[in-house]
Amino acid sequence: MKIGIVCYPTYGGSGVLATELGMELAKRGHQVHFITYALPIRLDRFQDNVYFHEVEIPSYPLMEHQLYTLALAGKIIDVVKYEQLDILHVHYAIPHAISGYLAKQILNTNGSIKLVTTLHGTDITLVGLEPEFHPLVKFSLDQSDAVTAVSQYLLEKTKQNFTPRNDIRVISNFVDTSLYVREPERCDSLRRRVAKDGEKILMHISNFRAVKRVQDTIRILAEVRNTINAKLILVGDGPDRTDTERLARELNVSDAVMFLGKQTALPQILSAADVFLLPSQSESFGLSALEAMSCSVPVVASNVGGIPEVVTHGENGYIAEFGDVTRMAKYTAELLTNPKKWEVFSANARRTATEKFDTKLIIPQYETLYTELVG
Repeated sequence: MKIGIVCYPTYGGSGVLATELGMELAKRGHQVHFITYALPIRLDRFQDNVYFHEVEIPSYPLMEHQLYTLALAGKIIDVVKYEQLDILHVHYAIPHAISGYLAKQILNTNGSIKLVTTLHGTDITLVGLEPEFHPLVKFSLDQSDAVTAVSQYLLEKTKQNFTPRNDIRVISNFVDTSLYVREPERCDSLRRRVAKDGEKILMHISNFRAVKRVQDTIRILAEVRNTINAKLILVGDGPDRTDTERLARELNVSDAVMFLGKQTALPQILSAADVFLLPSQSESFGLSALEAMSCSVPVVASNVGGIPEVVTHGENGYIAEFGDVTRMAKYTAELLTNPKKWEVFSANARRTATEKFDTKLIIPQYETLYTELVG
């Protein structure tokens, strides 16, 4: 099949999922065309059957905030027409599904190109609830040939808020467990640099938006250090980084925090962690937690959104009420001071990733959906 994938190319989970999906489909012999405004962050190596089409956004001062949706639709038209795509798979309802719908109508292909929309969270739980966007999201769901959601939680939220005309299929996020695997030799240099005196290492990876509550990781570290000597590695960047750095100085833990910025070698970095922290205010799934679990790292997270579908309390990690930093710190310290419990949780985390969320289990679900649509 020839498949077009439209996504945000940035560090967030939707772009990561879309890129990994495209690369896995390409490995299986499908021709995959990425259509977006920049090279996706995970598309960092050559691979057969993968093509990139950059959306060029004209710069007109009068309309500087209005052109991406239209420019994207124009690029989709071009790619569909000349590459003869079978499937257009867009990630996020707005603006991507709207652009896909416009392209289909303009091409007038009589249904030969099928539009698949995957929901990732913000488009349903935040942006889509704004009064001016709500009808657009509902329209994009109703006009898609198929809609998927990355968690049961997101499915229920979508049905509750938009009463979509079409059925929605849950296809979970996934992880390549052959790549995301804990290999101590891959992380020895990082551990030696960060934990020179054998300290335990906490880790968090995100785009540093307010919803990720990155500052709570600093508060957790400060409390954990009352019990055990620990360091914190923060991976990623975004609007909350400056405030996070400031809080680390205020709580006198800045010497125990390392900001790595945006990174691509995540399996090696995650292999250095002892506990992964995800204190988010909202998560439709928690892809970063799954990648950590695949590297045998237990997770301490907020009990929000789709996280309980990934992290099982008391088995492969712990979940606490959103904002309960003290309890998260208690759970973290409990894992770090009890080697036998950590070993059990670590093994369970890896088993969850391999038995429930491995690419070999999830990618065929997308292939089945595509085949149903194109007949």
